Amino acid sequence: MTTIPGTPRDTVLIVEDEQAISDLLARYVADAGFHPVVLARADQALQYLVDHRVVAALVDIGLPDLPGTEICRLMRGRGDLTPVLFCTAADDEESRIEGLEIGGDDYITKPYSPREVMARLRSVLRRTQPIGPNESGPITVRGAVRIDENRRVVSMNDVAVPALTATEFSLLAYLMRQGDRVVPREELLREVWGYRELVATRTVDVHIAQIRAKFQEVGQVAPIRTVHGVGYAVES
Repeated sequence: MTTIPGTPRDTVLIVEDEQAISDLLARYVADAGFHPVVLARADQALQYLVDHRVVAALVDIGLPDLPGTEICRLMRGRGDLTPVLFCTAADDEESRIEGLEIGGDDYITKPYSPREVMARLRSVLRRTQPIGPNESGPITVRGAVRIDENRRVVSMNDVAVPALTATEFSLLAYLMRQGDRVVPREELLREVWGYRELVATRTVDVHIAQIRAKFQEVGQVAPIRTVHGVGYAVES
């Protein structure tokens, strides 16, 4: 384990068994002002996450003991919404969709630029940035849906929706702010995920499905309309 002492507010967990890659990521994380903790096994990471709080986790899928997806699956199962970014060589669509469906916030395939990883990390952390005690976060209402960006809660017909991940919340909030406008997938990838190039990915679609599923858990129907071949809109 490689550890640079930090606080829960700025520690980034890196779970990667290839030392050359983990060393490079740790250096970029440190240069960005965070404190990296590097672990090579899923069981070590899971125990660390029980004992410590981190701002985000960069997780490889091909770990020696358990798939990295199990880290995210177990975290979400116990209600831990810490952002998880998969950084992996598994670039097939099935692996990508699985990583997103279990609650991953982003999925970056090798070979990747560490600068790209850090850009995606900053994008995720902007979504989770807490609002200061003297600030009032916006409350947006569209029809029966209400989101409170200060408390980061969503309700529909006064029924609380199960907690959304940072990415799910930001995606829904962005759509809510657009009124009836149909928002193209490319715009969502740019504004929510921080993508700067056009890419073929089902990331948006998978996260929309996850949001809809959480509304369904409490007997509500998310008013998100799909415009095939274009994008999504929230209906009032």
